[in-house]
Amino acid sequence: MAELTTLESLLEMGFDRNRAEKAVANTGNQGIEQAMDWLMEHENDPDIDEPFVPPVGNVLGGGADSQSTTEQPSLADTAEGFTFSSLCHRLHSGDRIGTAGDGSCDNDDSAKIPMSEDEKLELEELMRVKQAERRERERAEELEHEKQRRKHGQELQQIRQKLQDDDMKKLTDQRMKEKMEDKMARQRVKDKIARDREERAQKFGGGGPPSTAASSQPAQPSPPSPTSHGPPPTKKEYDESRIQVRMLDGSTLTAVFKAQEPLAAVRVYVQVNGNTPEGQDFTLLSPYPRHVYTELDMEKPLKELGLVPSAVLVVAKK
Repeated sequence: MAELTTLESLLEMGFDRNRAEKAVANTGNQGIEQAMDWLMEHENDPDIDEPFVPPVGNVLGGGADSQSTTEQPSLADTAEGFTFSSLCHRLHSGDRIGTAGDGSCDNDDSAKIPMSEDEKLELEELMRVKQAERRERERAEELEHEKQRRKHGQELQQIRQKLQDDDMKKLTDQRMKEKMEDKMARQRVKDKIARDREERAQKFGGGGPPSTAASSQPAQPSPPSPTSHGPPPTKKEYDESRIQVRMLDGSTLTAVFKAQEPLAAVRVYVQVNGNTPEGQDFTLLSPYPRHVYTELDMEKPLKELGLVPSAVLVVAKK
């Protein structure tokens, strides 16, 4: 009768019989408070409304469970404040009442006494308080989860930004180093040209004073000497290339690269400075004549691909 009293109390409070039977069975019939806690914690379970099948040897109102639960003190009997056993004592004051180990009350006549309106209100108030506490706890957990999610997002963004900054710094340092080496190479060429001019001036312009006979003769134009004009002009070698890249949205990027730089350097420049969506793969092509560059072309120098001294490339989706 102890379990039936707890079950009937839940039914009078408006709980579904199937849910009430599950609550009594899963809490070990330890009292109305434990059953209410279980119902509020599991009210959103997907299987909460499935038919309840009591385990073998555990039938509501069975003597074995009542005897086993009588041997252990109930948590509700030792809790401070309002408990169901104290409510039963107030409800049946003056009657001979025994408190079972599950926190429910049972009189000697095994009679089931219905709850009064005040007692129902007290239990409903207790249920509302526990529901409010649970909602507050869930709200606090949601806030903590959201805080952790934002923190992790910020950390990932900082790591991503740092990697991008490091890549940009490496690329910038490499470009500065190449420009410095190119400047030094041009200076060496200029110095060599100046020395060659001095040597030619000393070799062909340093003769003795002209004789009087020669001076008396009218000056006649002499056929130009091949050595007077230096070596025949050669085709100019360009060591830089001015590349203009047309983006997907019609905008353009322009930069100067070394003639020996691979086409992959242009691709990296577009990835860093262009407005292509993150993660979108693309390739480069020449419009006139149309030529789509492959992965093998990315390793070739710009000079070998015929993109020196200037060229126009177009970004295309893969």
